[in-house]
Amino acid sequence: MLNFNQPMALRSILSPKYLEFALRDQYDMGQWEECLFWLRGLNDTYRIKTSTGLHILRVYRAEIGEEEVITELSVLSQLKAILNSSAHADVGDYIKRKDNRGYTVLDAPEGKRVAVMFRYIEGTENNLEDEESCYAFGQSAAELHKAMDQVVVEQPRYELDTRFLIDQSLARIIAYIGESHEAGPFLYAFTEELKKRFTASTDSLEWGLCHGDMHGNNNAFQQGGSFTHYDLEWTAKGWRAYDLAQVKARKRQSGEQKAALWNALMAGYRSIRSFSPADEQAVDLFIVARRFWVMGLDVAFIESDMGALDYGDDWLDSFVEEFREAGII
Repeated sequence: MLNFNQPMALRSILSPKYLEFALRDQYDMGQWEECLFWLRGLNDTYRIKTSTGLHILRVYRAEIGEEEVITELSVLSQLKAILNSSAHADVGDYIKRKDNRGYTVLDAPEGKRVAVMFRYIEGTENNLEDEESCYAFGQSAAELHKAMDQVVVEQPRYELDTRFLIDQSLARIIAYIGESHEAGPFLYAFTEELKKRFTASTDSLEWGLCHGDMHGNNNAFQQGGSFTHYDLEWTAKGWRAYDLAQVKARKRQSGEQKAALWNALMAGYRSIRSFSPADEQAVDLFIVARRFWVMGLDVAFIESDMGALDYGDDWLDSFVEEFREAGII
């Protein structure tokens, strides 16, 4: 049982100096010259500079256990081998410690946190704002899915199904806003109808291992005609249309170009592997489901990271309006 009469952290930012002390002797990466806190996202990212070059250190949030990291690293290793001869796709690579382990468990104020060192990804960040880039990215996504068909996931793993995307998100949102909130009846009716639509269509859709977070920022580094995919924290079995829905929903693209860019991406994807008309038709439905999952993810981080100030009525009303406009009910 936790003792709440003592100082306690929900989520800390570990000092770069501490990380250097804890990790520099664990890796054969040359002499450490810089450890810079680079990005706070779902996890914490640090840029490491040593005498051998740049590297990326990810310190996972405390909720991510060793088994989940083991799965991600296993998938990366298998994909790296499978995609070795691919002209269109690659994946990020992690660096093993001197003792051949892929990760380190660190002590933090909130508990144990897992840390993994990744190789720095070279290339140009491509925002997918022209048809040529979208065609090339479609080819890359298809190569990734094709390779994922050969990956074996041995650890027990959740699936990117309606329970994960909708049911768990709804429970989290209702717990946050309260059962008696006036938005509750709409959210219950909306998600019920959304699940009905999935039930009517998902039997005919392709199911397989997915990247799980293919929103573009995790796949946008390009070298020649190849894109490097990384950040596979959410990789799990799911509908392939869900993976591609995240690309179609990119906000960086001009609204006037979206249709042409999506058609180019689909043409690139289908030049490598099939994507049925039913799968493509389901993409817009998965965009809505993804947005609902994002709403639930917001709630998950309010207490430990975001704070409640920006997640009040305006935040809730914005999502409710978005879901009303989606035409589900």
